[in-house]
Amino acid sequence: METVGIICEYNPLHNGHVRQLRLARQAVGAGCAIICLMSGNYVQRGVPAIYPKQVRAEAALRCGADLVLELPLTVAVSSAEGFAAGGVSILSALGCDRLCFGTESEDFEAMMQTARANLSPDFDALLRAEMETGCSYPLARQRALTVLGAGAGLNSPNDILAVEYCKAMLRQGSGMLPLPVRRTGSYHAQALDPEAPSATALRAALAENGDAWRAAVPPEAQACYEKSPIHTWAAGERAVLARVRALPKEAFLALPFGTEGLWSKLMKSCRSCASTEEIIEAAKSKRYPRSRIQRMLLCAYLGLTKIDLETPPPYVRILGFGDKGRSLLREGKGRFPLIHAGERPQAQSYYSLERCAANLYSLFSAAPSTPAGTEETLRVVCLDLQKCGLNRFRKNSGNLPTNMI
Repeated sequence: METVGIICEYNPLHNGHVRQLRLARQAVGAGCAIICLMSGNYVQRGVPAIYPKQVRAEAALRCGADLVLELPLTVAVSSAEGFAAGGVSILSALGCDRLCFGTESEDFEAMMQTARANLSPDFDALLRAEMETGCSYPLARQRALTVLGAGAGLNSPNDILAVEYCKAMLRQGSGMLPLPVRRTGSYHAQALDPEAPSATALRAALAENGDAWRAAVPPEAQACYEKSPIHTWAAGERAVLARVRALPKEAFLALPFGTEGLWSKLMKSCRSCASTEEIIEAAKSKRYPRSRIQRMLLCAYLGLTKIDLETPPPYVRILGFGDKGRSLLREGKGRFPLIHAGERPQAQSYYSLERCAANLYSLFSAAPSTPAGTEETLRVVCLDLQKCGLNRFRKNSGNLPTNMI
């Protein structure tokens, strides 16, 4: 069975994502299986996901995914480069045949040229020289790539990530073939476009508690969202402030993304500012953009260090599967360690990070927060498409396939 991998967040899943799933299956064939490697309760821009991972996994299964795996926490909150590299490494190990991703660009070869230029021996020296002029990292990167005769595909978030996927596949010698899908609509649009919605506009519509959001969400996913409270950064801001104000100097020093004294600047901001928005504004600069500070702040809240993000995750969790996903697990395609949602692994140090992050996620709930300890009670979502039924298998029940594929 040919497999297509998608590295995603589904924050939340909408009509644009369903279009990608449909086009991927059309391109490869109706008999292919689609594996979605989805961020858990936190997403790459350094904030909590609007819905818990099990809710988003169920929505993905109902809308066309065959197997949903959790992108490990330390990969999900990394930079774009780390996010792409971690996802590509896992899907390659699982034996995926294609990697499908969205892009605004129609010139895929130019995008591949940019990815190759990023890996050129001359690129790092050119980048450092541009950074020394005081310009921002994005501008320095663009100038360095221009010198190398490249630079296409760095004008929008989807294209930037697409270049990182291509770069990761080249660097790792991945056997996957790229399968780009043209994204329609605007990534940052504030108005909700039902056919090609931006996740930003959809999250805003969901927060308004009206019905406008339904037009941008397939009916199969609407039922999933209706039964779950949303999670927002604003709802958990006081919890974040309480944690980061009490952190010692050593904790800030150990944070990822804190080079060149940025950790110190963030520490001072955390100890003097009245809100997380003030902290971000005080710490960001032309050289270090808002997104980097936001990820640092989340890592400080979750207790994640630079070493944590640099250490390869020891396993990936199975969040849910349908009929084809069940077959994939039984066939044993790939050789990456998988464990079930809610299962207690042998890698206790990584599990401690997961459990802490899950307990802190509930504090972002707009409704009364749930009790701690929810990570241990999760169940794998099983969608039986032949019977149109939904089950949640208990961990270690004997009903699940092997924990290695």
